[in-house]
Amino acid sequence: MKILIAPLNWGLGHATRCIPLIRQYIDNGDEVVIGGDGDSLLLLRRHFPNLRVVNLPSLELSYTANSAQRGFYLRAIPALIRFTIADHYYLRKQLAIEHFDLIVSDNRFGLFSKQVRSVYITHQLYVRLPNRLRMFQPIARALHACIYKRYHEVWVPDYENMEESLAGELCHGGRYDAHVKYIGPLSRFASSERTPKELRRNSEDTPKPYHAPVAENTEYSVVAILSGLEPQRSIFERAILERYANTSEKVLLVRGKVAEAQTKISRNNITIVASLSDHALLEAMKQSTTIVARSGYSTIMDLAVLGLLDKAEFYPTPGQSEQEYLASRY
Repeated sequence: MKILIAPLNWGLGHATRCIPLIRQYIDNGDEVVIGGDGDSLLLLRRHFPNLRVVNLPSLELSYTANSAQRGFYLRAIPALIRFTIADHYYLRKQLAIEHFDLIVSDNRFGLFSKQVRSVYITHQLYVRLPNRLRMFQPIARALHACIYKRYHEVWVPDYENMEESLAGELCHGGRYDAHVKYIGPLSRFASSERTPKELRRNSEDTPKPYHAPVAENTEYSVVAILSGLEPQRSIFERAILERYANTSEKVLLVRGKVAEAQTKISRNNITIVASLSDHALLEAMKQSTTIVARSGYSTIMDLAVLGLLDKAEFYPTPGQSEQEYLASRY
């Protein structure tokens, strides 16, 4: 099969959870083309330098500096509409000159086609809005459903059993009229043998969580992982630096800046890096006693697959109701 896989460039989580999908399709012998923009596309290019890449339209959004984020949501609506239309028309033009057997869109609303089997990945069937916008929540859910019902299938990276669910009501709440499949958590730290059975051929094995072994030698007691839109990413970074500046704890701060030079800066007890390879980040997290991060769903999936959720301190992006809900769960 020839497959187009394209994540939304909103932080790095949509891209990282596409990594196990891409690996599995490559293992299956399929031809994979990566689509996207910005840091998320750069991240996938570094993981898969030999795969062909297509540049898709960009979504330019930034949070506000305050905690309410009402202005952000109001600005995001017209931007998302323009982005969706641009994505859809780009895909129509591309399909006129190139054939795909499957399109996998991680939260890019417009990448669907009636002619090609189209799959939409989301963990948020049940959209949550900030308290002061809660009156518009039914409208937001209906609009999201109108989008994903245009796809042939909706893949939810979570367990179907509510008792096992990582995302809770985000993945299970509300009603929808779509072909929804729960494919299990997606993590870049999972091997091919642990990817969802929906994606593995000639196998009925159920993926099992990987529990990282306890490391004997601890280099960093705290690993802080940053991601997300500005300026909230930078605000979180400053807060972490201030918190640990006068402590004796050895801290590794991963800034989540894929496009920056891979330099290492030391400030007494704090080591700052722009980004890390998956292997280096895994080793650092295994050895740490505390992992500080935003409560993004991809981060939660990674830590759950690794058996490291008990080390996590989650700090939701202010005003982002989805992350506030997930932080409250953990």
